[in-house]
Amino acid sequence: MTEQTTLIQEATLWSDERWTARVIKNEDDDGWAVSMTRHGDLEPALVGPWTMGRDKKNPKPLDAPAFHTLVKTAAEVLRRHEQQLHAQLNKSVSVGAGSERIRVSLQIVPDEDNPHALLRAHDELGAQLGEVRVAPGFKLNADSAAAWIEGGFQKPR
Repeated sequence: MTEQTTLIQEATLWSDERWTARVIKNEDDDGWAVSMTRHGDLEPALVGPWTMGRDKKNPKPLDAPAFHTLVKTAAEVLRRHEQQLHAQLNKSVSVGAGSERIRVSLQIVPDEDNPHALLRAHDELGAQLGEVRVAPGFKLNADSAAAWIEGGFQKPR
């Protein structure tokens, strides 16, 4: 930990060098919730219900095991979100071309000013056979990939 990072271990607020857990009043009912925010992020990665204390009025205090479990869960949520985003932006299909298979991939570049996608073809050894810039809404499937290959890797219409 750096000198600027302060370790906080309070009943409703825990923080380490990467994460902050904050117990908050649940706006939907009389219960409590906990939010997990990674340092530098504007929004929490995880918000979930939190256990009531013995008095059934106040929240159960945060402790080390609970904080570590929350960190693990929040990190997993972020990892799954990143995997989903990667899957949305990257697609590929394999097409038989003669005696070999060609892998055609589409990588969407979600640029605010100039969104586009890159269509690429690679042989079985990984050598690039073609690349062209296409609209981000290009529909990649076996038929469109085969047509692009048959068209000599020219920009699809």
